[in-house]
Amino acid sequence: MEYLLLGLGLALMLEGLLYALAPGLVEQLLEALRALPQEQRRMLGLGAIALGLTLSWLAMQIGL
Repeated sequence: MEYLLLGLGLALMLEGLLYALAPGLVEQLLEALRALPQEQRRMLGLGAIALGLTLSWLAMQIGL
């Protein structure tokens, strides 16, 4: 449970940092995402999940 809270906290900090430092860039990224077909957005999301799981597994393996 503590790893879940840690991961959620880190994700929220990174997202908040992005919105605080570059709100215009966030708007541009959202517009670019809207232009992508739904299937491509789905694949992008699945790729992000796979990358997140891989990074989490690596962190656990090296003892972070």
